[in-house]
Amino acid sequence: MAARSAPSPFRDWTRRATWVDWFLLGLRVLVVAVVGYGFVSGMANPRYGQAEWFSFIVFGLSIGSIYALIALGYTMVYGILRMVNFAHGDVFMFGSYSACFALIASDRGGLLDANPALAIAIAVLACVTVSGGIAVLAERIAYRPFRKGRSLAPLISTLGLSFALAYSARGMFGAQNKAFPSIPSIDGIVTIAGFAVPKVQLFVILAAVATMIVLTLIVMKTKIGTAMRAVSEDQDAATLMGINVNRVIVFTFALGGALAGIAGLLYGLVFAQISFMMGFFLGVKGFGAAVLGGIGNIPGAMLGGLALGMVESLGPALFLEGLGIEAPYQLRDAIAYTMLVMVLIFRPSGLLGERLSKRA
Repeated sequence: MAARSAPSPFRDWTRRATWVDWFLLGLRVLVVAVVGYGFVSGMANPRYGQAEWFSFIVFGLSIGSIYALIALGYTMVYGILRMVNFAHGDVFMFGSYSACFALIASDRGGLLDANPALAIAIAVLACVTVSGGIAVLAERIAYRPFRKGRSLAPLISTLGLSFALAYSARGMFGAQNKAFPSIPSIDGIVTIAGFAVPKVQLFVILAAVATMIVLTLIVMKTKIGTAMRAVSEDQDAATLMGINVNRVIVFTFALGGALAGIAGLLYGLVFAQISFMMGFFLGVKGFGAAVLGGIGNIPGAMLGGLALGMVESLGPALFLEGLGIEAPYQLRDAIAYTMLVMVLIFRPSGLLGERLSKRA
């Protein structure tokens, strides 16, 4: 008597699938077909040479590094509190403004030309202090009262705080865009492997990488970093072990705010202009990067930010032009937000998986 063969996975899936599963499968096929057609069509009619593609990659790495720094703030707070801090983008915005004002003061005093390294160090100190301070105040005023609750109150509180910060900035700094002063020592281009690279983009990539290395050392090699990891695993057990949970949470907010402040400085150096509403849009992208990498996962936030920056930079040339879309670079933001939706639908745990604690 012949043995019965095991059912194939596909046949088993079709037997259990609902209409929602079939709809999502059709959506996957449609997305892959559209992107694939755009890619093949674009490659069949190339419009860019190696120099342009190299510049796209460098620009993608620079903005991806900024997204990664913003995403780290989201992911650290979520990893400990299971809360999404929607005001984090406005913390980033205040960091950008404080760095801008510090650089303007250095420029007027002649320090920016005489000693640019010191001027940048002062700008870093200003943005880290302001953003870290606002993040700590936000935790005390808008988050701590709702920490034990399971309702939507924390979410509503973060959204309200986000608008309060944005319109406070409008009242203090005006509705017009603010221009970053240029720094002569990082203006111009440098040649790498025969390709011209803007110095400012190279500076941003290196600064972001150095910041992420420092963060990794803090989290993995210090006592407070060990406490952060313990609290993210189990707050009650951490309390029994003598860890001051409140102090760890405040430090986490301060650290995330400081990273957002540095991201604000780097953003101003790349794009040269800032506005009071940029916190919302850049905050959504940072949140998207955190979700893409796996929210709560620190390496995932770094990877998600870089991946989002690369897709945003390469996407218009890689497949939107192949679809015959006019002015594809105007849709760069649409690519980022569409990518966020696709990740939430098809892989909500992100590229590296969501970091879940035992108490979750």
